[in-house]
Amino acid sequence: MQELSHYIDGAHVKGTSGRFADVMNPATGEVQAKVPLASVEEMDHAVAVAAKAQPAWAAVNPQRRARVLMKFVDLLNRDMDKLAEALSREHGKTFPDAKGDVQRGLEVVEYCIGAPQMLKGEYTDGAGPGIDIYSMRQPLGVTAGITPFNFPAMIPMWMFAPAIACGNAFILKPSERDPSVPLMLAELLEEAGLPKGILQVVNGDKGAVDAILDNPVIQSIGFVGSTPIAEYIYGRGCSNGKRVQCFGGAKNHMIVMPDADMDQAADALVGAGYGAAGERCMAISVAVPVGDETADRLIEKLVPRIEKLKVGPYTAGDDVDYGPVVTKAAKENILRLVQTGIDQGAKLVVDGRDFKLQGYEDGFFVGAHLFDNVTTDMDIYKTEIFGPVLSTVRAKTYEEALGYAMDHEYGNGTAIFTRDGDTARDFASRINIGMVGINVPIPVPLAYHTFGGWKKSAFGDLNQHGPDAFKFYTRTKTVTARWPSGLKEGGEFHFKPMD
Repeated sequence: MQELSHYIDGAHVKGTSGRFADVMNPATGEVQAKVPLASVEEMDHAVAVAAKAQPAWAAVNPQRRARVLMKFVDLLNRDMDKLAEALSREHGKTFPDAKGDVQRGLEVVEYCIGAPQMLKGEYTDGAGPGIDIYSMRQPLGVTAGITPFNFPAMIPMWMFAPAIACGNAFILKPSERDPSVPLMLAELLEEAGLPKGILQVVNGDKGAVDAILDNPVIQSIGFVGSTPIAEYIYGRGCSNGKRVQCFGGAKNHMIVMPDADMDQAADALVGAGYGAAGERCMAISVAVPVGDETADRLIEKLVPRIEKLKVGPYTAGDDVDYGPVVTKAAKENILRLVQTGIDQGAKLVVDGRDFKLQGYEDGFFVGAHLFDNVTTDMDIYKTEIFGPVLSTVRAKTYEEALGYAMDHEYGNGTAIFTRDGDTARDFASRINIGMVGINVPIPVPLAYHTFGGWKKSAFGDLNQHGPDAFKFYTRTKTVTARWPSGLKEGGEFHFKPMD
């Protein structure tokens, strides 16, 4: 059986803690590799290596750092299929979805090639008599990221690309469930010319996370995962004097107005609700049709589309709509919540509980589920299920539908489908959610805008990628300079007084 490694100081390094986690094939339920779980000592060693390498990298001018990222983009395109295959094998998502995972990360790397422009400071000439004031953005030093299983290529690149472009070193603690792609990315960056020690990949569990939180050398931490863990990391990291950005759970609502194109809305809900088996923080998990007639029309459109969804392993190619969920525990939790929805009175319109895939009976496949008549007090409404389950909450009016989304504790993403510009504009203006789609079901901004939610979906002042990333991974230093401008008398300068 394959034993994976850490990536420290430009080389694959075996774990020394003696602890390992299983890396599963979600389609078969079989263990396909072992990944080491780092000790505090191993993490501290990786940080020390990074701290030693970082000053020289910071001294490289931004244009030359950007050239490394240019080469990295070329290598990502060269190895796209190889990366996607490794991702699908460990995560379970379809091959096209895995390629999309890599592509969305690549786009952030492309944006970060603009680091010379983004890192320019400000300058005021003649702020006072003989006085100039200017600012500069300087790297933090050693930074770190703790990334989730559901996007093992995209989210690491969202973090380490801007961090490295800014002149920092970066410690990546990826999910232990699908660690191969992050290790491959580290190899490609070294091939692109990144000096050894600037990107370290250290695998681990909570012990490794706590080692990151408590190491005094690490200056900033990025995290994506569940809200309880986000709150834990944010609290402990901030109390240790670190700059922290944490992104947590979601329960994304899509409001469907009576005037919406119902075929378009149904197609959007199927793609956004069931794609990647629902294991996306931007998945639409709650449909909110306005009016019973709208709800009935929407359900009528949804049912045949959902029943035609094809579930299978990534090896089946483009003939599969989504694959297995990541673990057996995830599957069991999804089915438990489905049963809770039934017990609490929701109507299960499409029942995927008995789904079985011939030849893959031990895989972690979950059939598609559709609920109707869901109410806000039900567990399936309040909880992020992270599976192929769509809940329909009927609203009598637009104001009631708006209130559902605004009152929920999560505020990651939302959408409205309508032909009415006034309604769409009102929705975008009033909604208290970070990312909004108008006739767009998954409103993930492109790399040159920022990604981030509100309420209990995000903790910290700055979002991911876009201009915020360059702010997060740098500190601003402001210099006020004055040079002698008086006449020289007796070997001394006489300065003019400031106003």
